[in-house]
Amino acid sequence: MSNRGGIDSSITSYLEADHQVLFLAVKAEFDTETVRLWSGDYDLTIDGGTYTGVGTLLSVSNIEDTLELKSSGLSVALAGMDATVLDLALTENYQNRFITVYLGYLSCGTDTTVGTMTLFKGRMQSMVINDDPNGSTITVDAENRLIDLQRPSNLRYTKESQQYISAGDTCFDRVQSLQDKEIIWGRSSSNTGAGAGGSGGGGRDNGRNVGVQEER
Repeated sequence: MSNRGGIDSSITSYLEADHQVLFLAVKAEFDTETVRLWSGDYDLTIDGGTYTGVGTLLSVSNIEDTLELKSSGLSVALAGMDATVLDLALTENYQNRFITVYLGYLSCGTDTTVGTMTLFKGRMQSMVINDDPNGSTITVDAENRLIDLQRPSNLRYTKESQQYISAGDTCFDRVQSLQDKEIIWGRSSSNTGAGAGGSGGGGRDNGRNVGVQEER
């Protein structure tokens, strides 16, 4: 586990400790603002950002981590939300916005963060809101960043696609002009053969004319 990508070296020694104070934190990067929540009951500062404590109202589905190069989804649910948060969920553009889930360690008996490691980072795909008399529950489904490997790039070997990748690059500027261009390769020119045949034919005609004159 200490070699896992995204792990903070400052918490390596805590992985095998007898007493660990763990927490989960979620960062959702919307267009208008970034929402930061964690599983405690007070505000916590992580990497310069303030995370609002929501306690047991925050739940995260199981996170699958394998050696295979594949995408695994994740669901993050937030229960008991008031009208302000509900209105934000209804009006905010969320699809394909980044969401990150961290696993962090607290120094025992304090609110000081020892370090964090990234458990999941992906893009939000869908959002479901359930209303009941006790409040609203918002569930966000996200896909791992590896899902991008399954999406076509829609790029072609054309000038337009190359300009999108690197503006000013001229390596594909002449591709269109080459589409209907005829290139003669490995055969002689037809004009050369016609010239040789015409010369031989003229000699035979001269021979026949000479014979006619002699008979006369």
